[in-house]
Amino acid sequence: MQALRTAASGMAAQQLNVEVISNNIANMNTVGFKRQRAEFQDLLYQTYERAGAQSSSNGNIVPTGVQVGGGVKAGSVYRITEQGTPTLTNNPLDVAIQGKGYLPILLPSGETAYTRAGNFSTNDQGQVVTEDGYVVQPGITIPQNATGITISKTGLVQVTLDGQPAPQTVGQLQLANFMNEGGLEAIGDNLFLETGGSGAANLAAPGQPGFGTLLQNYTEASNVDSVSEITALITAQRAYEMNSKVITTADQMLQTTSQMRS
Repeated sequence: MQALRTAASGMAAQQLNVEVISNNIANMNTVGFKRQRAEFQDLLYQTYERAGAQSSSNGNIVPTGVQVGGGVKAGSVYRITEQGTPTLTNNPLDVAIQGKGYLPILLPSGETAYTRAGNFSTNDQGQVVTEDGYVVQPGITIPQNATGITISKTGLVQVTLDGQPAPQTVGQLQLANFMNEGGLEAIGDNLFLETGGSGAANLAAPGQPGFGTLLQNYTEASNVDSVSEITALITAQRAYEMNSKVITTADQMLQTTSQMRS
């Protein structure tokens, strides 16, 4: 029976839905995390009678026809890039992006990755790095005798040196924008890679037209809404149960057919 395969595709789709929702919930406290949503598409239809076909020699036309769908498949899992709430950390190297943009990160492979997670620190050489020690681009080094660090909304990094009242500029943070943020490839560790779907990175200083600004001493919280996720989880669970009920019903119908005697 086609109903068995159709319901099985529905169960597989809702399983994927639950997996996406569970990843969102698991990352509720991940800095800069953007929640995802699964979207689905119906499968090919089996046509028993085509709409518009001639039904008699008098030229009568079938108005709607007969088509039966074959189930559902995953269309895409898209990322919702709405702003997360800034969270105060009081770490002078932490920055939250307010608006569009990603901070470029140099990977050990030489590739450039991009992140919304601005929870930074310094390594043994004074370079500003991520939690995994990857250098934030362009490379900025904080002097060992720095007594204060200031990061402006436009990404200008200045330090106050011991014995020098005037602040010294040590670097300029940049942001990257993409034509299609949903096309970025997530590689874990709060990092994304440029792909053909995202388009090439467009770099500029924060605050330029089309780019967000930076907020020092803050990080951007995850944009996961626990109430929405739990509601979506319950809906997916119920849909899964209903598809399993269809399989049970189809099985009972097949069992009835197999017990028929001539």
